[in-house]
Amino acid sequence: MNKIPSSQAHSTPLPTREGQGGGSALYTILVFSENLAGILNQVTAVFTRRQINIESLNVCASSTPGVHKYTITCYCTEEMAKVLKAQIEKRIDVLQARFYTDDEIFLQETSLLKISAPAVMENPEVCRIVRHHGARIVEVNPTYAAVEKTGTTEEILSLFDALNRLGVVRQFARSGRICITRGTREQLDDYLAEREKERKTLPPCPSLVGRGVITSKG
Repeated sequence: MNKIPSSQAHSTPLPTREGQGGGSALYTILVFSENLAGILNQVTAVFTRRQINIESLNVCASSTPGVHKYTITCYCTEEMAKVLKAQIEKRIDVLQARFYTDDEIFLQETSLLKISAPAVMENPEVCRIVRHHGARIVEVNPTYAAVEKTGTTEEILSLFDALNRLGVVRQFARSGRICITRGTREQLDDYLAEREKERKTLPPCPSLVGRGVITSKG
């Protein structure tokens, strides 16, 4: 199995803010929706229609039963981030969407690197680099070793670059970022509580009259 060429150092390189133009920055958009089929296509279509490239996408169950969380990153202007948020929230099954800059959230991602086992045995620099970057070897066999690193995108790519310069990387995979907000309150819980409060204050459903005909709304 051939090594990854140095010219292909990042399998999914992150765009830099330079060259994006128009005050673009990296935004993280958190979307909460009901756990129903087809919602992912609806959400990603919002980006496609506006020709905004999704840098990473992670979908998982949230802490609220029946609610899924989408963590999406993209480069755009603040005005476009507001547009994306508004359009995503128009989807019927979407409960809430919010966008954040990196200083407003705590973020991490996980990566796995498959490296040549003989190279690990022959070159002590490989293990030194792994330790220096706070990574750990989670699997070793006569053919390869698997290295796991959790951290920021920059930390993960730094480890990859260092190992790839030695020509030992065989495969590289990243999870995409996951994050939590730095606020003291969970905005989704506040939203759901407010919606439940509004539901309880609604007037009773119209009663049936005559031969099963529902009275019209006032």
